[in-house]
Amino acid sequence: MNFDGTAAVFKALGDVHRLKALHFLATADAGCCSTGQGVCTCDVQERLGLSQPTTSHHMKILVEAGLVTSEKRGKWTYYTLSAQGLHLARTAISALLTAVPQTQKEAV
Repeated sequence: MNFDGTAAVFKALGDVHRLKALHFLATADAGCCSTGQGVCTCDVQERLGLSQPTTSHHMKILVEAGLVTSEKRGKWTYYTLSAQGLHLARTAISALLTAVPQTQKEAV
């Protein structure tokens, strides 16, 4: 397991604004600036209710962790979820879950 990459993913997931941004990217519809090829920075900013620099900071962390990809188009940046980054998070959790004794799993 790549502990550095996994730690970056969980660090990125450890902030409520970044979790909200991920949820928005996952559920955005055509009513916003979603083109089917990403969601515009302006819509992420509006959804989070944060300033542009703060939104960009949070999105940069998600991109660096591999959870989100970004593409610059003109003056705007468009974001999409990264299946690879989300798979890394799921794999790390699954590996930990397999180490939990069966009696504890049944209690959940």
